[in-house]
Amino acid sequence: MKSHLLAVGLSSLVLVAGQAKASQLQSWYFDSSQNQLNLTTTSGVEPQAFLLDNPNRLVIDLPGTTFNSESVKQNFGKAIKEIRIGKPDSQTTRFVIELAPGYDITSQNISIKGDSPSHWIFQFNSFNRENAPVVGENREDIAIKSTDASTFAGVVHLGQEMVGLSSQIRTLLANYKSLNPGIFFLDLATGNYIDINGEKRFAAASTIKFPLLVALFQDIDAGKIKLTDKLVMRRDLRVGEAGTMQYKPVGTKFSVLETATLMMTISDNTATNMVLDRLGGAAKVSQRFRSWGLQNTAMQNLLPDVGGTNTTSSKDLVRLAALVANNRLLSPNSRNQVLGIMRRVKTNSLLPAGIGQGATIAHKTGTLRFIIGDAGIIQMPNGKSYLAGVLVQRPNYDPKAGDFVREVSRRVYNYLDQTKVSNIEPTFGNRTR
Repeated sequence: MKSHLLAVGLSSLVLVAGQAKASQLQSWYFDSSQNQLNLTTTSGVEPQAFLLDNPNRLVIDLPGTTFNSESVKQNFGKAIKEIRIGKPDSQTTRFVIELAPGYDITSQNISIKGDSPSHWIFQFNSFNRENAPVVGENREDIAIKSTDASTFAGVVHLGQEMVGLSSQIRTLLANYKSLNPGIFFLDLATGNYIDINGEKRFAAASTIKFPLLVALFQDIDAGKIKLTDKLVMRRDLRVGEAGTMQYKPVGTKFSVLETATLMMTISDNTATNMVLDRLGGAAKVSQRFRSWGLQNTAMQNLLPDVGGTNTTSSKDLVRLAALVANNRLLSPNSRNQVLGIMRRVKTNSLLPAGIGQGATIAHKTGTLRFIIGDAGIIQMPNGKSYLAGVLVQRPNYDPKAGDFVREVSRRVYNYLDQTKVSNIEPTFGNRTR
């Protein structure tokens, strides 16, 4: 067999304290421009893959993973004829990537990596044309090592789950039965982490402004936009719910820097819509988010998005923070400006309320009637740095969700504050105050 793309589905079985836990396929996306299939599951999974002839196809099984549909079939054309998703049994989700007639692949044409145990990328590196038909059906297994998913977001070596702390948080959650959280924390020095529904997709609320800010500064680095450029507030972009721009006359001009700052520090929705418009709209930024590996993060509508159609996950927000902290998306100057803006966010009632004196946090909050969230980068006086992402679905305006986030933040901070500092320095540079 020979190659083109593969599409990956996410679902999984996960190891928590050594015990297998069933997972679900969260999302999958085939990027035809890069010939790669991204799969995201709600918890860790060890995929199994093999090639079959006649017709030529790649099969990917996700053991211990459920799928909320009987079957899915999507046509692509060119080298990939179609991608099918189904269930060979009740505990397995299967992807079948069938090649078009005349195309073939071998395992050498395919690279497989995971930027975490719940996010896998299957990359077709080249395409071959089949010269003669194959008789019979031959099978070639593809070895996938668990170490393929040992690096989170491609930049932080994953350590171990902080089992004791995770257990504390799960026990705490028992006192908040009405809440549905997604939680991911990552110690940058050790790679140790907490993952409770980290890949679960939630309404993003205003946390979506974090990836928008990074996309804006990417375009600034590329010379497409200048901080001094003027953005015009149009009637179709002016909205309420949050911010002060809504009280200015239509046609008022703001610099890119002022607009981006208001978008983050006071969560101005009109400013957000102006930034989104300058970046080319929801479809374009969503494609860029996927290219960063944020498979659960997408925009469907302008802010305020009270219906919650814009989505993300706690692990996606931490992925983004890891990429920013490790200089993978922005120049050092732009990274420092982004972190400087995020350290000036006015709403400090969630994650910041749980951190100790002398610590700093660069973060972004989000609030809707049924969701609250907060995500960012925390630097501690003891020299440690960690990444945090929390999203909590709640009953209508339930204040207990805020209590829960603050208590989780406090417990994580206190745990890491008592942990010996590694000699490995975090790589995201100096603080910007």
